[in-house]
Amino acid sequence: TDLFLPLIERVTQLAGKSYGEEKDVDRAMRIIVEHGRGVAFLIADGVLPSNEGRGYVLRRILRRASLFGRRLGLDQPFLSEITSAAVTRMKHVYPELMANQAVIEEITTTEEEKFSNTLETGLSLVEELIEGAISQGEKLLPSKQVFQLYDTYGFPPELTAEIAGERGLSIDWEGFQAEMEKQREKARAAQKFVTAKATLSGTGKLSVKGEVIKAGTEFIGYDTTTSQSKILELRVGGHLRQDASQGDEVDIILDKTPFYGEMGGQVGDTGKISSQKGEVAITNTVRSPSDVIIHHGKVTKGSISVGDEVETKIDVDRRLDIARNHTATHLLQAALRQILGSDAYQRGSLVEPGRFRFDFSHLAAIPESQLAEIQGWVNERIRQNLAVKSRLVPYDQAKAEGAIALFEEKYGDTVRMVEIGEPAISRELCGGTHVKSTGEIGFFIITSEASIGTGLHRIEAVTGRAAESVAERNFDTLKSMARELKSLPEEVYQKVKVLIDELELEHKHSLWLERELSRRMAESLVTQTRQVGGVTFLSARVLPLNKSVLREMGDILRNKLNSAVIILATVYDNTPSFLAMVTPDLVARGFHADDIIKQVARVTGGSGGGRAEMAQAGGKDVTRLDEALSSVESIIAERISTT
Repeated sequence: TDLFLPLIERVTQLAGKSYGEEKDVDRAMRIIVEHGRGVAFLIADGVLPSNEGRGYVLRRILRRASLFGRRLGLDQPFLSEITSAAVTRMKHVYPELMANQAVIEEITTTEEEKFSNTLETGLSLVEELIEGAISQGEKLLPSKQVFQLYDTYGFPPELTAEIAGERGLSIDWEGFQAEMEKQREKARAAQKFVTAKATLSGTGKLSVKGEVIKAGTEFIGYDTTTSQSKILELRVGGHLRQDASQGDEVDIILDKTPFYGEMGGQVGDTGKISSQKGEVAITNTVRSPSDVIIHHGKVTKGSISVGDEVETKIDVDRRLDIARNHTATHLLQAALRQILGSDAYQRGSLVEPGRFRFDFSHLAAIPESQLAEIQGWVNERIRQNLAVKSRLVPYDQAKAEGAIALFEEKYGDTVRMVEIGEPAISRELCGGTHVKSTGEIGFFIITSEASIGTGLHRIEAVTGRAAESVAERNFDTLKSMARELKSLPEEVYQKVKVLIDELELEHKHSLWLERELSRRMAESLVTQTRQVGGVTFLSARVLPLNKSVLREMGDILRNKLNSAVIILATVYDNTPSFLAMVTPDLVARGFHADDIIKQVARVTGGSGGGRAEMAQAGGKDVTRLDEALSSVESIIAERISTT
């Protein structure tokens, strides 16, 4: 179509081939163009390459396009050229393509380069598998090797199946799925939540030993922390019960509750449920996709029954800690997008009372200076005590107002939008609990930042009481160091720096002395050589030396002796260490340092290796070091007898 012609023309330019002359060439070009366009739209929509969900679709089509590019002779990464052409062609209709063009090109290039590093090896292995299967009359490629291609070389099984299909073969999908089972466990863990014997599955229903809980729960926890509720269902050990007694572990479903059920990265509430007859300590609360809220706990007093009127009370201090952290994640995302750029999007989070972690997309490394700027930005908004409000609005309206939606989260027609400030500095679709104003957060500290994958970062942080504790611990440590250094806290850094510089000088001086000692020892050892069968050898125990100095000592001896097998042993940090060196003339006669050192070290229960001219080994039994050195003569004699 006219839509694809500019993209096909770009492929022909890059490949130096014409479209419409060869069937296989035309097919490869169409695949590259279709996938290149798909890659551009997926990345513009916030998808990043991964091994799950839409991220896996992106990775698969990107790698398939790369493979077909290879068939056109495109040996270097090229797909960003196609995505660029797609953006140019469609930016007027889809402005998000133009807004994200730099991100699209960078992610495409990075992912294609990663795949290119293993593509050649992977293709060779696929061909070996195919040839092996054909020679044995098999119709299926073995599942273990197909899995290895995927796990080690990044070859999607669908790609392997396509290449095999061109030769009339397929892959053992059932066997491949069995090989993938361990990896799938993690994915399944993300789709279900188990509490006692109750399982929340991706179907949106709570199943307990084959039974399905159909009751819904009204959540009233945005406005209150207590309620008068009624027990609708009660389970002990996963079984439906009419009542439960002191000591029983229970799962309770109420008609309405202020307890927040774990969802959207925010952990569930804890607290207690009381009736006139008994009391239950709630240790966790979870929510199914169908809005069933399950309170898990233990009867601590008396008994409870289905139909009981109960009073619920959440742990308010814990809830406030969670709310501080949750609102801080919204501020953090606003700061990231303000400071790092619009490619920073939330990819996951965990909000607990004592800390939170926040995963987000960003291609570049984040220097300490930017982390400090991000932390400062958030704390400034906390000091401004901005109002935090929520309202229910149609989904389309929320998006039109610029609200950020969590990637791959499913939303209904009406959504809850949380706004910070007026005018808003942050708008997000969110069902979690929050503080009323940012000043309630108190203080925000980033405790760590790390890369967790291609274009993915994780920040861990604390707020409120936890931030105060971190600050106190750090300051106490600083004061303790200041006392030890007999300085003021603000002088500690410079004092420590001076000490490090002095230690470095002492280390260099110590190393010089060690090398000088090794040189003198080498000179004294030259006269201690012996001979067996016309071969000169030296086996000696020397004073404790580190491995690098021991090697330098070996070099000195090898240069002085001209023709010799040299075995040195030392005990360093209470561990036997061996060095073997063989001069070139004896290497030519079959005396190899790596073979000799293995036999010598074996006497002390150790092992080692290296090259024919130089090898090193470690041992275990210090008491047998001299015995190991005594074995050198017999090892050389045995070698002479076999040549």
